[in-house]
Amino acid sequence: MRQTLTLLSLALLATISMSPQFAQVNAAELYGLKHSTVELKSGGPLAFGPSGILFIGDPQAAKIYAVNTEDENTTGNSFDVENLEGKIESALNVNEVSIADLAVNPETGNAFLSVTSDGESGIIRVSPDGSVAPLSLDKIANASVSLPNAPEDKVVQRGRRKSNPRSNSITDLAYTAGRILVAGLAAGEAPSSVREFDFPFTKSGEGFRVEIFHAAHGRSENYAPIQTFVPFNIGGEPSLLAGYTCTPLVKIPITKLASQDKIQGTTIAELGNRNRPLDMIVYSQHGKAFVLMANSARGVMKISTDNLENAKALTERVSNGGVAGQSYETIDTLDGVVQLDKLSDTHALVVIQPEQGPMTLKSVQLP
Repeated sequence: MRQTLTLLSLALLATISMSPQFAQVNAAELYGLKHSTVELKSGGPLAFGPSGILFIGDPQAAKIYAVNTEDENTTGNSFDVENLEGKIESALNVNEVSIADLAVNPETGNAFLSVTSDGESGIIRVSPDGSVAPLSLDKIANASVSLPNAPEDKVVQRGRRKSNPRSNSITDLAYTAGRILVAGLAAGEAPSSVREFDFPFTKSGEGFRVEIFHAAHGRSENYAPIQTFVPFNIGGEPSLLAGYTCTPLVKIPITKLASQDKIQGTTIAELGNRNRPLDMIVYSQHGKAFVLMANSARGVMKISTDNLENAKALTERVSNGGVAGQSYETIDTLDGVVQLDKLSDTHALVVIQPEQGPMTLKSVQLP
């Protein structure tokens, strides 16, 4: 009898230790997260890291937070949440909300949204069953790191335009190979930059400045930030595939981060001017890898990654809204997508904003 009880106890302990919630509690201890209140100054990019830890970019504060969401599985694995904004407004008891980013927790399949409402920023959790609730950031297990050399929080004029570069101090982020890569603007000349942080937050580098050839403009540039990127292995070399406004697609090697303070990206595609990339993911299909990019004016693009390691750099101007370089196809069935993330090997999760009507959060088959 005693042996039976012991075996049952061991089985129960093993079951508990394998649960996502138990794993995340242990993850908080493993990565040195401490309980305190996270007060976001702005809604920014999101990304998940090891053990379901959520990384939150706060551009206004120029900080990255790592939080232990203690997320749990819910029933179902597909989404079809209509009137997304209305449900978030109801959950927050506000009249208007804007969504900055979407990230899927790969451990649980739940969706997390970075939102701002009535001047306050926070995180919303949405489950496949349609439940919508704010993630409490009060006394949550977390750690944070500040960006080195962040731009000043003030409006400046560049040419004919006025803007606050601090709002673009973090434009996108991703966790890969034990570190967090952060795209955005830095202080000083040549502000377009990528920074890297070890995780746990033990050290950070100044990062490196990025220069690219902007084919639609016909010149080299180093002042516009990367809008969205994905880590991607190109010919055995860890790299970034980065999308810029108006719309160069650039490959950037990241193996040289520690040895250089400036890198020349290789422009492998021009996807059309007067257009801004909004979000992108990488996925595999029939043994080939593809990039799926949502953008502001030209629909969702399925971009080939064939022979990227040998792709020739664009060095000549591409005029009149033309396209060049890496081939792609427009996915007409995904019209209106403004945010996306990978949900599984076969499906993506997308936020759809039609020209008229409310937003929808739904799962779609990868094209």
